[in-house]
Amino acid sequence: MTSTAPALTSASRYYQRWISADPGRAAKVDALAQLSLAGMDFADYLAREAAAGLDQPAGQPLPLPRAMRRLRNLLVCTLIRRDLEGRADLHEVVTAMTRFADFAIQQHAAALHAEMVALHGQPVGHDSGEPQELMVLAMGKQGGGELNVSSDIDLIFVYPEDGDTVAGPGQRSLSNHEFFVRLGKKLIAALAEITEDGYTFRVDMALRPNGGSGPLAASLSMVEQYLIVQGREWERYAWVKARAVTGTPADIAALDAIVRPFVFRRYLDFGVIDAIRNMHAQIRAEVNRQERLHPDRSNNVKLGRGGIREIEFLAQVFQLIRGGRDATLRDRSTRATLRILPEKGLLTTDIVLQLLASYTFLRNLEHRLQYLDDAQTHTLPPNEADQLVVAQMMGLSDVPALLAQIEAHRKFVAEQFDAMFAEKAANGPQDGDIDPATSNECADPDNLEAIQSRFASLGYDDPAGAAQRLVATWQAPRLQSLPEASRNRLVSLVNAALPLIARTAEQSSVGSQLVTLGSLLDFLEAIARRSAYLSLLTEYPHTLERVIRMMHASGWAAKFLTKHPILLDELLDDRIRNAVFDAAQLAEELDGQLAAAAGDTERQMDILREVHHAQLFHLLAQDLAGDLTVEKLADHLSALADVIVAATVQAVWKTVATRHREVPQFAVIAYGKLGGKELGYISDLDVIFLFDDEDQDAPAQYAKLAQRFITWMTSHTSAGQLFDVDIALRPDGASGMLVSSVQAFERYQDNSAWIWEHQALTRARFCAGDAAIGRRFEQIRCQVLRRERPLDGPLKTEVRAMRKKMADARPNRSELFDLKQDAGGMIDIEFIVQYLVLQHASTYSQLTGNVGNIALLKMCGELGLINPALAASVADAYRLFRKLQHQMRLQGQEQARVDPARVASQAGHVIELWNAILE
Repeated sequence: MTSTAPALTSASRYYQRWISADPGRAAKVDALAQLSLAGMDFADYLAREAAAGLDQPAGQPLPLPRAMRRLRNLLVCTLIRRDLEGRADLHEVVTAMTRFADFAIQQHAAALHAEMVALHGQPVGHDSGEPQELMVLAMGKQGGGELNVSSDIDLIFVYPEDGDTVAGPGQRSLSNHEFFVRLGKKLIAALAEITEDGYTFRVDMALRPNGGSGPLAASLSMVEQYLIVQGREWERYAWVKARAVTGTPADIAALDAIVRPFVFRRYLDFGVIDAIRNMHAQIRAEVNRQERLHPDRSNNVKLGRGGIREIEFLAQVFQLIRGGRDATLRDRSTRATLRILPEKGLLTTDIVLQLLASYTFLRNLEHRLQYLDDAQTHTLPPNEADQLVVAQMMGLSDVPALLAQIEAHRKFVAEQFDAMFAEKAANGPQDGDIDPATSNECADPDNLEAIQSRFASLGYDDPAGAAQRLVATWQAPRLQSLPEASRNRLVSLVNAALPLIARTAEQSSVGSQLVTLGSLLDFLEAIARRSAYLSLLTEYPHTLERVIRMMHASGWAAKFLTKHPILLDELLDDRIRNAVFDAAQLAEELDGQLAAAAGDTERQMDILREVHHAQLFHLLAQDLAGDLTVEKLADHLSALADVIVAATVQAVWKTVATRHREVPQFAVIAYGKLGGKELGYISDLDVIFLFDDEDQDAPAQYAKLAQRFITWMTSHTSAGQLFDVDIALRPDGASGMLVSSVQAFERYQDNSAWIWEHQALTRARFCAGDAAIGRRFEQIRCQVLRRERPLDGPLKTEVRAMRKKMADARPNRSELFDLKQDAGGMIDIEFIVQYLVLQHASTYSQLTGNVGNIALLKMCGELGLINPALAASVADAYRLFRKLQHQMRLQGQEQARVDPARVASQAGHVIELWNAILE
């Protein structure tokens, strides 16, 4: 405690007046000031204040309103004392005030409800028949747990449902609405009326539905109807902090279910940036007007430029944009929200730490302004003497030092605010920025000549074709019916995009201007009615350039982004290029998101899709940038599928109401491309399902699990689809059981399986579920593959027959070489490897390792089973074929076919090896 602390405390005129009015109060403050007030037992101290009335002539405890006001004065004065003596930080001050506001509301609401019931009977819901309680919603800083010492409290009154009170003898029945309106008025009076002891809290009801013209209390259905039909953008900002202080848990949950979708949209809502920008402009205009009328009200630390409100906006814009998809961004506290932004990659740690420091400084300053006279003020006092007192309360020597610190903090906050909310084109178009001054010459479908001229001036190879393509877009019915604001935004985006497309094509050796233009226009047409996506591209112009680069590089990427525009968010910054795929971390995060949505099947299915698509998009961006080989990409895509499969099994099992155990003894076994870890962007999942459970209900329960698993994987939801699932490789194929016991699977493989099924087993592996079943499957697999097969046995004949059957089923009648199906292609290589494994694994057990075709070819060469040089050539051919196939898929080609001359040497090596071992 510094030597100036007592003087600073006495500088609070409110503190001095309150202490001087009753000498005994100083001792109370001295005793209470020794304790942290964040966890103060208000009930105990309220009882003490009420008991003080026993010393009065009437000898009765003080009424609740008087005792509550006296407790409020004691609390505020003790906070002043502890704060100015350096014993309380901002957290203690705002936490104590918030808890006291909650306590005061709860105590008065309970007492007044009892009084009303005594007069009119218990209010009962018309539909439920249940007793009704008033829900008092704390808004603003109280809702966020950050209430000022001299702040008013913003409240909303809600009751569950309409109905009437059940009146007894001598009671007058009221409708529930009238009952709770009267109760609300009494509550406001109990808190806000000024008496000889002052007041407890000033109450502001302006945030209720329809504001001052709306009813004082509203039913849940009235709130829902209002938010759906009339709720405005600024009200979303206000309702972020809504917190029920009273009410039953069931009623509060019902209210949350109504409010959450209004506040937090399921899509990324970048339109909120413009809405907050407009709201802030209105606030600033009013502050400027007040400062012109009253120059003594300058330096508003709350609403002025770079003030507290701008920090709150900075935190809450991320909540409103992303809170619908990320529940961790729904905290009501500004400080808590800021702290989570760095781990989300939304702001840097340095910026957040400085914002928190500025917030703490400005809030502490705000409190010291209010300490002077217990007034709800946010501006520096007009006289120099009070300014000096405030400076000293802030630990500064003089007013210039205070003003310098205020300016430094506000300058930093304003810079961050402008970086987020300033009009993006305010300084003129930058590299790819959207210039609002750009002419609309390309927006008139009747002016084909002018549009063609514009394309020619930009250096397009086919200006006529480009002009016709753009005109077709403008004439599309979806765009013709757009609201004017959306159409203008779309025109600006197109005008900004045209030179970017030309420049991207100049810098690239693949793709064409016209194809990229068509892809972008298809994309813009698809999102034209989703203003949030148009807002994202407008607010973050560099994202438009990244979209164009990706679409130019890959036709498949263009279609994928058009199908899933929610992925635009992934292009906002360089996280997408620098993200390191971590399957374990992803699994943990995904499990957490699914747990948060427990019981909501639709949301869980969307979470799985959103997470999968986002990760796939990260890999796609790295792939297009040349950061991943085809093999490494396939490894990541396969590991991603494993994570999704594992999470889906866990989530689906919890939806099986009749499940007989909490952890299923069930496993998913991967075959084909997933089994061989060669998954592509659009590969199906070839899987079978095994269980090892003696319970009599097990077969039926696991069949239900498998059926639902397939449904969750293949269903099209608002977030798209996960995978197509192929279960044809299960024992007995289409006629077999959906799930098999491990014992049945082993018997089938030993006694009934065809050779082609053993071929498939060479690239099968445990994917997800019970690890013990996975180990047992691997034992069975190795036993089958290592079975001795005589050289003159049926293996070679069966493999050749199956290969011919596949070739006959997919004849290639073109003059191009099919990289997968034609003789000398990838299927030939895969059959060669499968044959070598089945023929020789009984001698060389290492061949049963699931290490991929290239590694197995090398191994067979080293073992002397095939010519090592030829093995290396075929491995190189397989690598090339996969790379070419991948490139063609990226360009959106369904069939991977090339000029035969391009791969003649490689195909020749494959045919040579085929003939050497199979013919």
